[in-house]
Amino acid sequence: MPIGKLDHYSIRTLDLEASRRFYTEVMGFQVGFRPDFDFPGVWLYNGAAYPDSCGVVHIIGIDPANPEGLKAYLGDRDVASLDGTGTVDHMAFTATGLVDIRKRLERHGVQYRERSVPGLGLHQVFFEDPSRVTIELNLPADEPQRAA
Repeated sequence: MPIGKLDHYSIRTLDLEASRRFYTEVMGFQVGFRPDFDFPGVWLYNGAAYPDSCGVVHIIGIDPANPEGLKAYLGDRDVASLDGTGTVDHMAFTATGLVDIRKRLERHGVQYRERSVPGLGLHQVFFEDPSRVTIELNLPADEPQRAA
């Protein structure tokens, strides 16, 4: 059973709109096709929503007035457990354009931290989405010098 690349990750949230805004405005993803599930949600794509893609991030909305559709499809989870990444530490993406990344994060009031990884040729930017899921962007190591 060969394993390919990561297909997508999903986040459950009580504030679907805040997560949609974060992933479209801060991360630059686009809302695309999502099947007609019996619970609210948004599928986000990095580029066009191609038929052979399931997007890169699935935002799963929790409707407290009607939680049965979500429970039937994905199972029940305690709402109190939906803060941060739990046992998953972070999600990582490759990226370029450190100047633009910094400006975008600052424009949206998103706090971030940076570090360079010695020996790997990487510069990293870490920040959190509205559900406190940590996002890591991996850039070429020379990006800070070009951004100066």
